[in-house]
Order: sequence, then C-alpha cells, then structure tokens
Amino acid sequence: MKNKELRELTDKELKDRLEQAEKDYVQLKIQHSISPLDNPAKITLDRRDIARMKTELRARELKINK
Repeated sequence: MKNKELRELTDKELKDRLEQAEKDYVQLKIQHSISPLDNPAKITLDRRDIARMKTELRARELKINK
C-alpha cells in the first residue's frame, strides 16, 4: 500500500486496516514456521506496510496535538 493511499483513509479505516494487517502478519509468520512459504519476501513487505500505517497514524496524532 502506498503512502498516498494511506493519507486518503480516515483514522478509523486506517486503524482497522492496521489491526487486520497485524493479524495477517502473525498468521503468515506462523505458517512460515510450520512450512516454508512460496514467497517469504511477503513477510518483509507486510512488516513494512504495518510500519507505514503506524507512521501515518503517529503523524496524524502529532498534527492534532499541535
């Protein structure tokens, strides 16, 4: 997911997507520990997407508090 797409989402949508992404990430790591994934790079991409979402949420928090 691109940063531009994240900025267009509302706070609630972004939090919902973040929660779902974190659940999917944990599930993916569990699956990978049991049997190797076809594309293990997906773990890295998911982790980076989660970081982007958290960064956007934090930036919004800082804007509101100023």
